[in-house]
Amino acid sequence: MKLGLNLGYWGGGNDADNLALAQTADSLGFSVAWVAEAYGSDAATVLAWVGAQTSRIDLGSAIFQIPGRTPANCAMTAATLDTLSGGRFRLGLGVSGPQVSEGWHGVRFDKPLARTREYSDIVKLALSRQKVRYEGSHYTLPLPDGPGKALQLTVHPVREAIPMYLAAVGPKNLELCGELFDGWLAIFYSPDHAKESLASVAAGRAKVGRTMDGFDVVPTMPMVLGTDPRACADPIRWYAALYVGGMGSRTQNFYNALAVRMGFEEAARKIQDYYLAREYDEAAAAVPYEFLDATALLGSKERIAERMQVLAASGVTTLTLTPSGSTLEERQAVLRTAVDALELAGAGD
Repeated sequence: MKLGLNLGYWGGGNDADNLALAQTADSLGFSVAWVAEAYGSDAATVLAWVGAQTSRIDLGSAIFQIPGRTPANCAMTAATLDTLSGGRFRLGLGVSGPQVSEGWHGVRFDKPLARTREYSDIVKLALSRQKVRYEGSHYTLPLPDGPGKALQLTVHPVREAIPMYLAAVGPKNLELCGELFDGWLAIFYSPDHAKESLASVAAGRAKVGRTMDGFDVVPTMPMVLGTDPRACADPIRWYAALYVGGMGSRTQNFYNALAVRMGFEEAARKIQDYYLAREYDEAAAAVPYEFLDATALLGSKERIAERMQVLAASGVTTLTLTPSGSTLEERQAVLRTAVDALELAGAGD
């Protein structure tokens, strides 16, 4: 199992600290640094900034939003980042959610599986440097009966194939992930409940005659150091409440549905009720400790090492960390402790 770093979003006054975290992870031998986007900072610009000031660590989008870019534009960006970084880019994709897709990008959140399949097809076609011709339900290139013609990407990526990942939560999307992609970007991953999700991924792999060998399972987990795991859970309650309670509508929230499938149905309902009523403190307080402990790394180095052993045994191949701390120095210490804990666990590559 390798370690990754989640840098999240930029532009909130955290830019210098996030760059320093990426450089620390680079020096510690972390495998990859992931950058997110929603409706603020875009991931591509940040990845170029980080890539220019690091030397070894891979650079991943987690995620590029499918409704935010045409597939051809996504391929251009991926090829450019891979070239600029000397072959260090990993392309993570996701459909985002209905609020962002329709409210920010003006793209209907309909048939996300079919849209993802077509998008992936075109990105791969473009990155293979073939002339792009495609006829689908969502995308047609070139447009018929017009002046457009099939074009070929002019940038030469460093590698023959850029690794592609999908952020997926539901069973059907997980199966699509296994079928079409090289890795899974997971959130709220619990070893106790991962078997079903990984079975969906494996079913997708089997569709195309492939096994799980070489497939990258990449959960993102907060990591909080301390002597009392329950106290360590408090700083990440807001993050869980945001996703389970407010990331989506009442009827369409993938993370809330995931919490329900994990056995937290009553808590998930309360969190959503509080959050949608803008009672954010109450929503955070309603997140069960058991949910947080199952989906984060909390406590001492030794306890975290034990959790890393369990995670590796469950199928995790790259463990991406969101380090918690009130200062940059504390977050850097979390990264160093993670390396020590992985060595103590004997779970590293």
